Amino acid sequence: MARQNPLAGKVAVVVGGSGGIGAATARLLAEEGASVVVAYRSDAAGAAKLIQTLAGTGHRAEPVTVEDTGTLTALARLVSEVYGRTDILVNAAGFTKPVPANDLDALDDALIDRLFQVNWRGQFATVRAFRSLLEASGDGLIVNVSSIAALSGVGSNIAYAAVKAGIDTMTKSLARVLAPKVRVMSVSPGVVDTDFVPGRDAAALAKIAPTIPARRIATADDVARAIAACATHLTYSTGSLVIVDGGRAL
Repeated sequence: MARQNPLAGKVAVVVGGSGGIGAATARLLAEEGASVVVAYRSDAAGAAKLIQTLAGTGHRAEPVTVEDTGTLTALARLVSEVYGRTDILVNAAGFTKPVPANDLDALDDALIDRLFQVNWRGQFATVRAFRSLLEASGDGLIVNVSSIAALSGVGSNIAYAAVKAGIDTMTKSLARVLAPKVRVMSVSPGVVDTDFVPGRDAAALAKIAPTIPARRIATADDVARAIAACATHLTYSTGSLVIVDGGRAL
């Protein structure tokens, strides 16, 4: 039988914690007993409101900008001072912009650089900042939010798919070098009912749903459950990709 509050006594840092998947993950990790640090970019009010809804105690919200490494090291230092530990790090921060795959000119250098800066370098820098805390845990876990675009090459734009392929490679590389003290996993959603992709409204999602074997769009909670499972059930897995797409990639 599953143990009640399996994450009791653990500290989880969710970067991108005020977004759809990040917020759902924060809620579930708190329900499982963890103290959660919600790291947000700009929505201070939303993050503060989220903290107040989390089960349990010991939660807090802190601002961070993943492309500014100084804010990441400051966050790690604050978490160390306040909690003395970090057991779980969730990399859920990121952004994208829809660009048709055949419009190579629209995918200009500035957008490409920004996509890699925020969605790859920022994740790596976050791991780097929290490495010593995660290793000190002795049972550390990093979960990188990836995408099935990394596998299919089909997504909001070509560079975003490439970035997510890079996240999966990072996951495998870090799983090797940080073992055995820290496990590293990728959770790869398909289409999710959040506002992450600009312009993808309810009508667009309704057209996509029948093309998915599960016949529905994923919710943020679907993805959050996979992330939480990496901490509570998949405890012998590292360097692995957990696909949460309802069969879309089939």
